[in-house]
Amino acid sequence: MSDTDLKAQIETELAQGSCAASELIALQVIGDSMEPEFKHGAIVVIDQDAVIRDQVYVLVMIEGGLALRQLLIDNQRYIIQPLNKAYEHERQEVSQSALKGVIVQQTPPKGRRKDRIIYTYED
Repeated sequence: MSDTDLKAQIETELAQGSCAASELIALQVIGDSMEPEFKHGAIVVIDQDAVIRDQVYVLVMIEGGLALRQLLIDNQRYIIQPLNKAYEHERQEVSQSALKGVIVQQTPPKGRRKDRIIYTYED
């Protein structure tokens, strides 16, 4: 299966809700829109059942595709934004249903177990 086919399958399954909410998802970061925090090639783990709160990093379905973004919550409005300033124009409001999970772990490109970053989002 090609990378394009695999990406399409994952997007379809998430859009249809076919992955159990208790399942963790691991995806590879493609692109630089979330740099400097998430570099191209990093592996992220997404918890579909995690609490959605302000300032978390999320997996979101936008324009028929998946993206990693930072979530800002302002008066019940869900705003997603890339971290890379070159992509500021992609900041947008989304519905809560577009949020597919919260990033809870990252392994940087070419990283090892000791390089993992755990996101706990404590208040």
